[in-house]
Amino acid sequence: MPSRSRSASSATIKSFVAQALGQHACRAGFTVQYLRLPMLLNLFVQARAEGTYDRLLKRLAKLSVIVLDDFGLGSLSDREKQDLLEALEERYGAGAIIVTAQLPISDWHEYLGGGRVADAILDRLVHHAHRIELRSPESMRRTYPAGHHDEQSVE
Repeated sequence: MPSRSRSASSATIKSFVAQALGQHACRAGFTVQYLRLPMLLNLFVQARAEGTYDRLLKRLAKLSVIVLDDFGLGSLSDREKQDLLEALEERYGAGAIIVTAQLPISDWHEYLGGGRVADAILDRLVHHAHRIELRSPESMRRTYPAGHHDEQSVE
């Protein structure tokens, strides 16, 4: 389908689509929080240090939608995987999670270190998931000359 917009990297498009879905949910009256995975992991560390870890898990569980951006960009420690599992378990079936990742789903098990924790995380993320795969050959961050308009489609 032709588009008047410039082509964009799939990473940028994924984040944009996830944020647009989150914004739409907000406008429909749902509670939404956007978090990049590294920020969520930092929140776990901070909450544990402040003694508010359980409160953070309960707050995340009450949200209607969590937009979890940048999944799979950096390696996760065992503690981080366990924290992610606890958050997913606490809210399982209670609300939606929108996940963006550069990493194909087929690589998520390996990224999560394999084993039972990876199985449990994937079960909670992928079990009832709707997948949208976005691809584009060029980056949205590419500099275009003034007045340049590319008519391309996004696959």
